[in-house]
Amino acid sequence: DRIAKMTAETARETRENRIKRLIYRSIYTGTKETDLLLGGFARRNLDDFSEQLLDEYEALIENSDPDLYMWISRRKPVPEAWNGEIMQRLQDFKLED
Repeated sequence: DRIAKMTAETARETRENRIKRLIYRSIYTGTKETDLLLGGFARRNLDDFSEQLLDEYEALIENSDPDLYMWISRRKPVPEAWNGEIMQRLQDFKLED
């Protein structure tokens, strides 16, 4: 399972470095709209996430930028596997900004 693999890979990484890496990945996704959305969300929220939520966020951002943008903006239905707490927070964050 992807989340278990990511947890094992990040076990050697400090929490601070992991959050910095995830923020960087969120800011530089490759698509301007997704960069702005994920980057703003990550800077504002990742420090407060539990390890489990960090795992879920990291797994989610492995999806393609177009898919992420369409799901977060509610232009396409979110697949069940990704329709959880992180997606809800991203959709709520989008509505705030």
